[in-house]
Amino acid sequence: MRLSDRVAIITGAGRGLGKAIALRLAHEGANIAVTGPHQDELLKVVAEIEAMGRRALAIVVDVSRENEVNAMAERAREELGAIDILVNNAGIIGPTSLAVHIDLAEWDRVLAVNLTGAFLCCRAVLPEMMARRSGKIINIASMAGKIGYPLRSPYAASKWGLIGLTRTLAKELGEYNIQVNAVCPGPVVGQRMQRVIEQRAAQLGQSIHDVERQYLEAAALRRMVHADDVAALVAFLSSAEADNITGQAIDVSAGYAL
Repeated sequence: MRLSDRVAIITGAGRGLGKAIALRLAHEGANIAVTGPHQDELLKVVAEIEAMGRRALAIVVDVSRENEVNAMAERAREELGAIDILVNNAGIIGPTSLAVHIDLAEWDRVLAVNLTGAFLCCRAVLPEMMARRSGKIINIASMAGKIGYPLRSPYAASKWGLIGLTRTLAKELGEYNIQVNAVCPGPVVGQRMQRVIEQRAAQLGQSIHDVERQYLEAAALRRMVHADDVAALVAFLSSAEADNITGQAIDVSAGYAL
């Protein structure tokens, strides 16, 4: 197995994409710190991982809070061992609105979770990775971090920023043999994307069907991707097979917005 006995922290891992990543990395042999805001969801994921014969730990955390992030990293280290892999998946979609109508509090919250949260998590695990001269950091960005995305300015700004953080850390940490990459999903089938479609339809005064069709037509393959597609790339980037890949923002998008 590619990740046998590796230790990974995955944020936002209680559901959706984060859960798919946690289960895929466990399937590849990793022991997982499953983190997020809802204990009940985390415990269900832990149970699935333990059923594979791996070790897993549920940690409730708000990644925008420095003290909680530091405590998360320390607990994962104490109970599972040195951290080999960090997957910054935690994120919120934020408001769907013209920028002129977005409250500062809404803007601040999206940036605090999606961008500052990733920075705090990186900072919490980097000292030991640097000392060991080994580590993998995978930031879950978005195609929204590569294009103009009307009605979603806080989210898009946070993902553009996350790609910038990824590339900067890759340059800073290369001499320590730490690889830092971003994964940029297009629209991912699931409840979260359904909420985005519903909010966009309401804002534009269009039907849900029409908005969904617009997303599909924006992809070269005329379909959305699945969480397992993204998880497969994260598993590859977490492995030794990707030791010479760093500073990249890799699309998993069915050819979205080419």
